[in-house]
Amino acid sequence: MEKNDSFKDSLPGHDNNHHSEHADRLRLTALRVIPTSRQPTICLTIGLWLILGMLPPFSLAQTSSPETLEVGAFSRSQVGETFPKEWQPLTFEKIKEHTRYELIKDKDQVVVKATSVESSSGLTRAITIDPKTYPIITWRWKVENVFKNGDVTRKEGDDYPARIYITFAYDSQKVGFFEQAKYETAKLLYGQYPPLGAINYIWESKSPIGTMVPNPYTDRVRMFVTQSGTKKLGQWVTEERNVYEDYLRAFGEEPPMISGVAIMTDTDNTKEAAIAYFGDIVFKKKP
Repeated sequence: MEKNDSFKDSLPGHDNNHHSEHADRLRLTALRVIPTSRQPTICLTIGLWLILGMLPPFSLAQTSSPETLEVGAFSRSQVGETFPKEWQPLTFEKIKEHTRYELIKDKDQVVVKATSVESSSGLTRAITIDPKTYPIITWRWKVENVFKNGDVTRKEGDDYPARIYITFAYDSQKVGFFEQAKYETAKLLYGQYPPLGAINYIWESKSPIGTMVPNPYTDRVRMFVTQSGTKKLGQWVTEERNVYEDYLRAFGEEPPMISGVAIMTDTDNTKEAAIAYFGDIVFKKKP
């Protein structure tokens, strides 16, 4: 299903009824540069960036350098409350059914519960983190089922009961002249630069743990299979990844600054259903 380019419609100054010929040319050029129609993951990346770009930049380590950065301190919330203000919804105009996210108590701790039925949406947080200083990300998650038709290598199977999505800020020094021109064109269309790249940590259906592949829609997103299959269904699993090293492995170069973190449960491609839970998300310095 389409996680489409409709985010531009909500940008300040956008008018569906008045498109200049010049604006149309820019739009067509940008869509060739960073295609969005019928390309869920690249649209998710752009969508994340649009939402993150509209929020004020925020760094947890601006004035100090603590040992840990609590990015998703969901356990400090109360059941039934709205989500912490730093976390914003990510929805898609042409996908009318949205994943439901709510704060619930599980074993005396407040966590996020995601319920998805042929739906797609996420929760995102704009945050600036230096992956050299805080390379380690830890989180807890639990899923109740995986997908019969899930497949990380196929567009039709590009759904996951749970994923952690990390975007990396555009850095002009890391791309050539022509790539810079493409990003400038995209900025004209969307109002801010798309990410330079992104990493997904996913709970997959069939692929072995440790698999790392490009997303079937775009090679600017790498998928890391962190859990897979049914062996640990219904169990809380604690994960730890070195984001710095994973980016090096994925893209063959030093990572730029982290620009955002998202959680997502989506079932719109596979037409299935899922229930997942997310615990706190923390970045740490390397021991």
